[in-house]
Amino acid sequence: MSELHGRTAMPGEAAARRTAGPGPQGSGEAGTMSGGHVARRGSIDISHTVILYLESITVAFDGFKALNDLTLSIDNGELRAIIGPNGAGKTTMMDVITGKTRPDSGRAFLGQSLDLTRMSEPEIARAGIGRKFQKPSVFEQASVLENLWLACSGNKGWRSALRQRLAPGQRERIDETLEIVGLAGERDRVAGMLSHGQKQWLEIGMLLIQDPKVLLLDEPVAGLSDEETEKTAQLLRQLAGRHSVVVVEHDMHFVDQLDCKVSVLHQGSVLAEGNLATVQADPRVIEVYLGR
Repeated sequence: MSELHGRTAMPGEAAARRTAGPGPQGSGEAGTMSGGHVARRGSIDISHTVILYLESITVAFDGFKALNDLTLSIDNGELRAIIGPNGAGKTTMMDVITGKTRPDSGRAFLGQSLDLTRMSEPEIARAGIGRKFQKPSVFEQASVLENLWLACSGNKGWRSALRQRLAPGQRERIDETLEIVGLAGERDRVAGMLSHGQKQWLEIGMLLIQDPKVLLLDEPVAGLSDEETEKTAQLLRQLAGRHSVVVVEHDMHFVDQLDCKVSVLHQGSVLAEGNLATVQADPRVIEVYLGR
């Protein structure tokens, strides 16, 4: 399930997590409140090039530290892969970023001034952070075109949303997105008839249609064919620059195709960073992850 509108994960898709309490009241669809400041989409301060910054984040569940003094930064327009063994804290990290989990300590910023730990899930989504879970979740009874139409309309019921008119410019935005995700030739096809890979691309398109600043993708090539995996890598490389893309992944061949900086998480902290060849040669990474 994608989450640019604060929608929740499908049952069974995420581990048990601390439920975030309500954040500060926002200013409606037009803006987001953080620390007393209203941030409007497109007004995020990236003067220092960093779009996402986690500082000394710690999250504990019944004494177990899922995140342990985690510090991580993502540059504006960067494509970053996050790898690590099961239990390393990858899902909890994304939960903190999207407001699902409140950290016990530490800070998380979108740009220079938006403190994500003081914002609710819908506020974070409106500020420009979109999340896609591993399992694709689309409206299978609707066409590809209708799915993107629905993504434009927000949280309205899908039947009522299809009865309303598109705002000026939305039709062009939909056409552009269909081209980007490679589904222009499938626009009238019922989504339930798409291949697994095509459904993944459609859901990515449903996020893109809302122009997020940061895309969080959880194992986007799980279950895909080799050809679909390669096309997905091409798509994410294409998105980098216009969006910051953070990919949690276990498939090292896919990570190699992304050709980007890699962060290795272990026991809730960053163990190593660099290009894939560098982290694969790190004895610590071999010991705790790749050598298993």
